[in-house]
Amino acid sequence: MTNIILLGPPGAGKGTQASYLVETRNMTQLSTGDMLREAQANGSEMGKKVAEVIARGELVTDEIVIGLIREKIAEGAEGGFIFDGFPRTLGQADALAALLAETGLKLDAVVELQVNDEVLVKRIVNRAEEARAAGKPVRADDNEVSVRIRLTEYYKKTSPLIGYYYAKGELKSVDGLQSMEEVQAEIAEVLG
Repeated sequence: MTNIILLGPPGAGKGTQASYLVETRNMTQLSTGDMLREAQANGSEMGKKVAEVIARGELVTDEIVIGLIREKIAEGAEGGFIFDGFPRTLGQADALAALLAETGLKLDAVVELQVNDEVLVKRIVNRAEEARAAGKPVRADDNEVSVRIRLTEYYKKTSPLIGYYYAKGELKSVDGLQSMEEVQAEIAEVLG
């Protein structure tokens, strides 16, 4: 069982790589956004809390997110867990470390998908334009201004995690602008 965190700015390919790891290593992807939507839909106690917070227009607390992750960990995962979109802050990183210790699990690696911001912005904007031209749905925030705002937020909130995990000897950086197959191969090398 391997447990990893995928770090990287929006559009770096975390979702693509997580899907590949789910398929090839039987890992379970824990995407906070997906978990929040699922919790709301299933009507569990935690789901009701999530729905109330979102209905008030507030951000979901770390306590709720950790609660959702605790539920998923309790369900188990044959190949391990991929933490995607969590942790985003140092407080969340500490909470995740405590949760893993409490459940007898460990973090095997933190994989940072490194990208050049200018290339990333062009990639996302081009992808959105291609989708529009093909009549496919496009995220409302897949435009240059929104992407730059999302990048700024990512670096403000999440970049301290890079130093945090580097200091713990858990950070492994991968060039996220390589081909999808090259990124997959580098991640496979990191995971052994």
